[in-house]
Amino acid sequence: MTVSVTERTIGEAWLAIARHILETGAVSTYDDKPILEVAHATLHVEEPRSHDPIIERLADPERLAWMRANFVDHSRVEELGGARSYASRLLDYAQSGRDQIAWVIARLRAEPTAKNATITTFEPLLDTTYIPCVSMLDFWMPHGAVDLVVYAHGIDFGSKGYGNLVQLAELQERVARELDRPIGTLTFIVKTAHVYETEFEYMRGVLVSA
Repeated sequence: MTVSVTERTIGEAWLAIARHILETGAVSTYDDKPILEVAHATLHVEEPRSHDPIIERLADPERLAWMRANFVDHSRVEELGGARSYASRLLDYAQSGRDQIAWVIARLRAEPTAKNATITTFEPLLDTTYIPCVSMLDFWMPHGAVDLVVYAHGIDFGSKGYGNLVQLAELQERVARELDRPIGTLTFIVKTAHVYETEFEYMRGVLVSA
């Protein structure tokens, strides 16, 4: 089963994919925990912004704060077995001091038509127990604005997906701001888009409130 969602904002995209998962998702498991999932989901967001009124109204503030810390704090993430945070992976790749976001900005500034301003969170020599869900961020400017294409092997759209969307939009805003370019579209490709059984009640309540 595949699904493609096109919405104007990241909040609308979150609600649309969560609704689709709960209504049509297949029964499966992730790390031995029951889920409903759809395979090969693609979210197209036309106007991504990190300050999204839907997410700010309906999402869990503690979960948003946890995801933000993952993207801005270089400390190890204890909840993920002490894995390196996204901040470390993006801003200090493989503990080498390499800031991948700064590299993207420099790459697109030097060659605005570049189609390979592509970075990864994978650290093969360090990732012995944990594989990050969001693995590739690909920036480009096909129409003058900064577009972002992201690949993830799996995203939980019950408790974490909205946080991922907020932080990805914030990274996109940073690159656009540094390049003095408009913010383009955000495309999020997810191999397994799912909701854990423990989040069914929460997400159904969110969808009713929306």
